[in-house]
Amino acid sequence: MSESGTKNVFVGERDVVSVQGAEATSYLQGQVSQDVAGLAVGESAWSFILSPQGKVDAWFRATRTAEDGFLCDVDAGYGEVLLTRLKRFKLRTKADLALETWTLHAYFGAADDLADGFPDAPIVAPSADAGGTDVIGPDLAPPMADPADENSYQLRRILAGIPAMGSELTESTIPAEARIVNRSVSFTKGCYTGQELVARVDSRGDNTPRRLRVVQGSGSASVGDELTIDDAPVGTITSVANNGADFAALAYIKRSAFDATNFSLAGRPVDVTQVPADQP
Repeated sequence: MSESGTKNVFVGERDVVSVQGAEATSYLQGQVSQDVAGLAVGESAWSFILSPQGKVDAWFRATRTAEDGFLCDVDAGYGEVLLTRLKRFKLRTKADLALETWTLHAYFGAADDLADGFPDAPIVAPSADAGGTDVIGPDLAPPMADPADENSYQLRRILAGIPAMGSELTESTIPAEARIVNRSVSFTKGCYTGQELVARVDSRGDNTPRRLRVVQGSGSASVGDELTIDDAPVGTITSVANNGADFAALAYIKRSAFDATNFSLAGRPVDVTQVPADQP
């Protein structure tokens, strides 16, 4: 990348599950919430893979690399979860699955702002918040950009309302609670495992028992801290990052407090705002 394209970049890792073979497309199409069959080669889309009960097993990005091949990247440490779930129903299917951990270069800028291409990267796609570009590969050249630390990377994610595996997304999470259904689910693609709960919530209106919110306040906070209204617990912080002398966090808020404004954390008032719900 030339100097004209220099920007901040976080260097980390993503787990990548490869799905390759004559029946890779039809198999994935029947297992995940996204219309992966509709992707052109080189295109990416975010998707859930759900338990039969409709709870989240994993949230990942599928990139079509060939007519019969996909790379599915997920938060580091959760590739085995995704691989195991994909193997669960793969009976007599002509598709080979493999798991690797690859390097992530998360640029804080859109792809069309980057000066040169990335011929050594199998995955080049918009970041989850659509405000950056993720470059992922097994052997990437060092990025020519100013380094960003872990806190800066997490702060961007939190302020954009992007959930993370193990924090906002667990085996007990209902997809609609995380506010990313619109970008992760096709309601026209046909059946897939776990579809019934997603369809039921959509048809009856969004009345989930909790919703993800962005929390900002002065001082510090920790994962597990409780948000209160008049000393009654109404939410729990799931992710947090420093924002100068202040903090930003994600939290799940109970249904009874969806419209409230007078939230507190350890006796301090905090601002609780909606995430960009059902982000495209």
